[in-house]
Amino acid sequence: MISTARYWFYIALIVLVYIIGMFVTLFENDSAQFAVMAMRMVQENDFLSLFKGPEEYLDKPHMHYWLAALSYKIFGIHDWAYRIPGILSTLLGAYSCYGLGKLLYNKDVGRFASLIFMTAQTMVLANVDVRTDAVLTGFTIFSIWQLATYIEKNTLKSIALGAFGAGIAFSTKGQIALVVIGISILCHLAYTRKWTQLLNWRVVVAILVFGLTITPMLYAYYHQFDLHPEKVIRGKDNRSGIFFIFWEQSFERMSGEGIGKNSSDFFFFFHTFLWVFLPWTVLALIGYWMKVKTFWQAKFAYMPNLEFLTLGGISILFLLISFAQFKLPHYMNILMPLYAILSAGFLYVLHQQQKLKMAKIILGIQYFILGLVVIFSVLVSFYVFKLEHWYGYLFLLMALALVSYIILQKEAPYTKIVTVAILSSVLLNGLMNAHFYPKLLDYQGGSNMAEKVQEKNIPVDHIYKVSERYSWSLDFYNKKPVQIVTMPEIAKKKDVWVYATEEELNRLKKNGIAWDEQITVDQFRITRLQIKFLNPNTREDKLNKMHLVHLD
Repeated sequence: MISTARYWFYIALIVLVYIIGMFVTLFENDSAQFAVMAMRMVQENDFLSLFKGPEEYLDKPHMHYWLAALSYKIFGIHDWAYRIPGILSTLLGAYSCYGLGKLLYNKDVGRFASLIFMTAQTMVLANVDVRTDAVLTGFTIFSIWQLATYIEKNTLKSIALGAFGAGIAFSTKGQIALVVIGISILCHLAYTRKWTQLLNWRVVVAILVFGLTITPMLYAYYHQFDLHPEKVIRGKDNRSGIFFIFWEQSFERMSGEGIGKNSSDFFFFFHTFLWVFLPWTVLALIGYWMKVKTFWQAKFAYMPNLEFLTLGGISILFLLISFAQFKLPHYMNILMPLYAILSAGFLYVLHQQQKLKMAKIILGIQYFILGLVVIFSVLVSFYVFKLEHWYGYLFLLMALALVSYIILQKEAPYTKIVTVAILSSVLLNGLMNAHFYPKLLDYQGGSNMAEKVQEKNIPVDHIYKVSERYSWSLDFYNKKPVQIVTMPEIAKKKDVWVYATEEELNRLKKNGIAWDEQITVDQFRITRLQIKFLNPNTREDKLNKMHLVHLD
């Protein structure tokens, strides 16, 4: 449906967007926090223990931090180095979408699936605001692909690779990886009736490979927690890291116990999906409905030209995570490959069955989304964060001209849907990574204060704070976590700097602590955007201040 040259042109555009995003300042909280946790491993040469600030960290396994630490070891401690494992994992995920799409359907579907996966909004964002989900998603879909290949072709290599991928995914975020892999593969087995593949000596090899893969993570948990029952973690002693990762972790997230509850809204992921899968949301929703309708009419009888892996996996997993009491939008990332393959399969059916009317309706919606992206791009460039240099306007004009040129080329509606959607994603996220995020991060206090520290050659080991409030971006860009002290302790120190909020400065004054130099920067929680902040006329009202004061 699209030529090889066009396919690789799209891949190159998307990868360019990813590369631009590599050099954006790290976001608080999670990205900067995880980057600091990996940095600490390298600086202290301790790869068995995880710490979140002064606290021992039990919540997630070690793999994401080990991969980031390895990148630091190779390239040095930089924000772009922290992002490399996540981007490589996303590329692995895209290749796996291609492989699984080709296995379940054909080569065209595989190509579409990889493009859809890489341009889904949440996946582009996941490679800028890098958390554990990029590595988790990439290795999860890799495992599903390889295990499905084993079921269809009975190859030892595939089941071994599938087990390895499952081990890496499990070592990255725990049980959710095995739940997604297991349910997807069980759906495939149930529909194809190939249960005998479970009664094969190769399954024993897979179990051994999985066990060997997760052994380093289990040993690290054992070393940090099981050997030290006296440690109190979230109000409890005698915490077993191994028992936690095999049993407690997912139940805590489902119930909200330990980490707290943030949403009991059953429909949270339903309305979240509307934006996380943009610009492909409508295609996915219609594709999902048509697939349900097809299976219902066939009474779920096995048909060689149908697959149940994506539909069954999405349906069961979506329902399952909707019952969780702790929800965040990026928890859906692990399902994005399944949605990508389902959507690509539906797009191919539109082409194959010549459903021209439906294709034109979807294309019209894609044009509408592209129009909104163009309006947003103009608003950002000329109002929200005005472009400052002539070459900025030139790049914007060139991008809009390229989009217009490609859009005007004659193509079949099915192919045009792909073209318009990819251009929407590339235009939007190219602007976000190159301009919007860098300007937005001018209002992140910690990273901006780190620039001031470097400019004035302030010794980073002389910087303290008088609260346990996070300072992740300052910690990372100073390459040293800010030390926490009490008010009586700071009162005894001379020739030191204190990183503080307005309220903490007032506390210093009340305790008779004076300073002879003060550096102040703007502060805004940049991951929680508000209309009043985006409006330049009301932005100042939403800003707080962060201060660095020198005690004489």
